[in-house]
Amino acid sequence: METTHLYRTRIRWNEQRKGTSLPEGLPALEVATPPEFPGGHPGIWSPEHLFVASVEACIMTTFLAIAANSKLEFTAYESEADGTLEKLESGYMITEITVRPVVTVPSEDLVPRARRIVEKAEQNCLISASMKTKVKLEPEVRVG
Repeated sequence: METTHLYRTRIRWNEQRKGTSLPEGLPALEVATPPEFPGGHPGIWSPEHLFVASVEACIMTTFLAIAANSKLEFTAYESEADGTLEKLESGYMITEITVRPVVTVPSEDLVPRARRIVEKAEQNCLISASMKTKVKLEPEVRVG
């Protein structure tokens, strides 16, 4: 695997405070200013949502890679994340992202191992390592 990768995106302004992200080879994604800001639009992905989602998706994909390498048997993974946007002296900033992954394993003996792998996934998530926002993890491991 190469050590350097390039991820190119492209955005086109449509109208008002809305645009479309058109990365080559990926589905288009409508983006807009969030409704909390002047001229914002509800029901459309905002940069703030994408920022939080990128951390959440990175933790999931890192978990999946580590779980596969560790041969962890699990039956489900889902998560929820919240990003806190605050106005600071320097301007607005997402100061904290809390990710709450829920992993379901088939037996009680796998719970501690699954919890360690979730924590390791957060520690190795390249997106959260690349930003100054604090990332909090609140994992839950269930048997089912």
